[in-house]
Amino acid sequence: MTTPVTIIGAGLGGLVLARVLHLHGIPVEVHEADPAPSTRRQGGLLDIHPWNGQRALEAAGLLDGFRGLVLEGRESYRVLDREGTVLLDRPDDGTGVRPEVQRGELRQLLLDSLPPGTVRWGRKAIGARTLGEGRHEVRFADGTTAATSLLVGADGAWSRVRPLLSVATPDYIGVTAVETFLLDADTRHPATAKAVGAGSLFALAPGRGLLAHRETGGTLHSYAQLLAPPDWLADVDPADAATVTARVAAEFDGWAPELTALVTASDTPPVLRRLHTLPAGHRWDRVPGVTLLGDAAHLMPPNGEGANLAMLDGAELGQAVAAHPDDVETALGGYEQAMLARAAAEAADEDVYAIMLGDDAPRGMVAMMTAGS
Repeated sequence: MTTPVTIIGAGLGGLVLARVLHLHGIPVEVHEADPAPSTRRQGGLLDIHPWNGQRALEAAGLLDGFRGLVLEGRESYRVLDREGTVLLDRPDDGTGVRPEVQRGELRQLLLDSLPPGTVRWGRKAIGARTLGEGRHEVRFADGTTAATSLLVGADGAWSRVRPLLSVATPDYIGVTAVETFLLDADTRHPATAKAVGAGSLFALAPGRGLLAHRETGGTLHSYAQLLAPPDWLADVDPADAATVTARVAAEFDGWAPELTALVTASDTPPVLRRLHTLPAGHRWDRVPGVTLLGDAAHLMPPNGEGANLAMLDGAELGQAVAAHPDDVETALGGYEQAMLARAAAEAADEDVYAIMLGDDAPRGMVAMMTAGS
């Protein structure tokens, strides 16, 4: 190809695609809404799986760099009840195959692997239209546009590229999460740090749970998760941290204080996230010159697979385009067939939220994590 592939979104999937294209000498440009790489937190720990995420990083030539980011000892898991009683304590014995890294560091590894200027920051896509003959145009919030003969929507749940292919929109799954952080927790919140342990914590009860994991520097990154209607907290200004915190804490009244401190003692304002998903088996008819990857194509509830699938999408799409540089439609058709089948198979797997927050919580989570062991 002589004209650049245009990628909307500089998340992990879009950046893996850009990297693989770059390795094959195919021009590429990435447009990202954030003004700079450090504008916002990039999420917490990711367990990178050998069957998808690590395959993608190998295709991108970044396995060694990835291994240098791995946080040792983080493949440990604890399940507690609301009183803080430990029901399952599975330490990291070094035999795990899904090493943990911090999402922000992995993203920076990918950014550093691209030539300067590949990612164009502060380019918020607000819409896209078909120009004909396989070409499309993207409109940005700053009033500019970009036309391309190969457009890739890697722009997440609320993709502005997806409407070129599909009328599907994400649906709320009935779970709301509130994100918080405790900094220097070993010193400032030792009881909470002890409860979380060396890796990940699941403190669960029917309809609600506190999930946390240990990042670098003693940081505990947590999510209070609730089965809630879509308008829960709609009457509260999200910027009113004290009121949001109080309302969330009230949902965990009576829980062990070392657990509720994950909410009440947060060093950052709480961030409300309502979880959405695209319809299981989401598909579309082939449209020349445009495709999707990651959450833009197959948004699912967070279950540890989303980032891994997005990266594999990016790697396989890049390899397909490199294999058919003069026949983009063959490349896109083959990529979509494999990607959509893979996503449908993943969507058919057991609903982890029904287990974590179901009537049998936390016992159901213990049973799932010990099955086959």
